[in-house]
Amino acid sequence: MTTQHQFRLGLVGYGEIGSTLGRGLRDAGLQYVTAYDKYAYDGPYADLIQQRAQTAGVALVRSNQELADAADLIVSVTPGSASLDSATAFVGCLSDRHTFIDFASATPKIKAGVAEQLAGSGAVLGDGSIEGTPKNGYAMPILVSGAAGERVRDLLNPFGMNLSFVGEKLGTASGIKILRSVLIKGIEALTDEMLLAARHYGVDEIVLASACKTLARPWMDTVEALIPSGVIHAKRRAEELEMSAEAVADAGVDPVMARAVVARLRWKDSLGLKEKLNGIEPPDFRAAIDAIQASVAAR
Repeated sequence: MTTQHQFRLGLVGYGEIGSTLGRGLRDAGLQYVTAYDKYAYDGPYADLIQQRAQTAGVALVRSNQELADAADLIVSVTPGSASLDSATAFVGCLSDRHTFIDFASATPKIKAGVAEQLAGSGAVLGDGSIEGTPKNGYAMPILVSGAAGERVRDLLNPFGMNLSFVGEKLGTASGIKILRSVLIKGIEALTDEMLLAARHYGVDEIVLASACKTLARPWMDTVEALIPSGVIHAKRRAEELEMSAEAVADAGVDPVMARAVVARLRWKDSLGLKEKLNGIEPPDFRAAIDAIQASVAAR
């Protein structure tokens, strides 16, 4: 671990993520941690927020300006839907002595909007994305990018955090996370739909065990098995998923996810890749994606 240097940290939002970071960093020896949460004194979870802060030794303030006055590095951990409003509230509060980074799960476009709001402040700006969960503690994996990325990493990692710098371009870290969520949140929703229907048929444990056998292999093996073959077999797979959707519907569950998969597979089949490639699978997933992109561009 590199040498720790004390600095003044400000957290915007003191919910699950903010309190996890605040408690962890204070326990690791960071002396000055302040938080601003607009619901800390007037909201349904005000008592919880205050209790968490008091237990961790984190000071709560009542305004954005107070937080800016108390902190050198400001980390925003609000929901992504609040990123722009949160940044707007700091207009006029920051100066060139500040570093500001937004860890919310949001699109690169939103993070660019945050930077645009604060561009005139002189603060060094960046974006981040959390890949882990609070169950991992304050050392949850976090990606950072933008002008502030390396600075934030170098300030926080010596206190036990786990930040990785992924590029100078602001929005890179957020883009990685938000696109990864298509898969990760999709798996969650697909598993919900599968298990709800399987429970109806009394085969939930068996279906789950069967799926686990397939998913136990390294994910890249699954990618290489599915994506190249998918450009050839999209029609057959769509037909199978249409029957899956019927079975889910027969169980009294709206097959939202199954129907979405059918639509995506039907779209892929409409590209005519099986005919264009003479029924031969591309050698790897990159070649398969190239073939899909080329067919889309040719339309």
